[in-house]
Amino acid sequence: MPLLELKGVNKSFGGLKAVSQVSFDLNGGEILGIIGPNGAGKTTLFNVITGFLKTDSGEVWFNGENIVGLKPHQVCQKGMVRTFQLVKPFVELTVLENVAVAALNRAKTIKEAREKAIRTIDLVGLKEKTNTLSSGLTLGHRKRLELARTLATEPKLLLLDEVMAGLTPTEVDELIRLLKEVNHRGVTILLIEHVMRGLMALSKRVVVLNYGQKIAEGVPGEVVKDRQVIEAYLGEEFAGAQG
Repeated sequence: MPLLELKGVNKSFGGLKAVSQVSFDLNGGEILGIIGPNGAGKTTLFNVITGFLKTDSGEVWFNGENIVGLKPHQVCQKGMVRTFQLVKPFVELTVLENVAVAALNRAKTIKEAREKAIRTIDLVGLKEKTNTLSSGLTLGHRKRLELARTLATEPKLLLLDEVMAGLTPTEVDELIRLLKEVNHRGVTILLIEHVMRGLMALSKRVVVLNYGQKIAEGVPGEVVKDRQVIEAYLGEEFAGAQG
């Protein structure tokens, strides 16, 4: 049984079909990438999956349960959590306090939440920033903090929305290594990403959206050669480089 299964998911805003009949499966332990041009419906799809938007029709199954209609905090408690394109930590709290707040999703006491937060901060490479106010972090460190907050909730499935955007090549490489380690520890990952180097390094399969519809699905090496994908998103130059 897939960990996540989408069946004919639709979401419209007035006359605009942001997501149209999207279906795919995600197996436990897998890393699946979602790509497509701006406005393709990728973030809207994330919002539907995680309960921030209600689907107009279709089903979202997570761990054997149809979760359509659940609120985001209920989805989180079931083991699915996401990041956002715009990272918004609690700026007046330290890194430790930010992560401890997230850890309270599972922890029974403040002491347990702080201990879990410390372990998670160490995992994402922010140990030296433990007591730093989040307002003083660089973009790269804020991205790691966002990841730490999600991991502190003990997710089965982690949805990443352009987590590599704005990072330097070195920071991208470090994040690739970190996400591989997170996946190795048993967390399934679904990621939206425009940084193709990162997406190609991580994803076992790729789903491509355009105008809200799925136009391709498969292993990355095959998808980047698909004519529809090249015309809609990648361009001839990228496809030629991959070839």
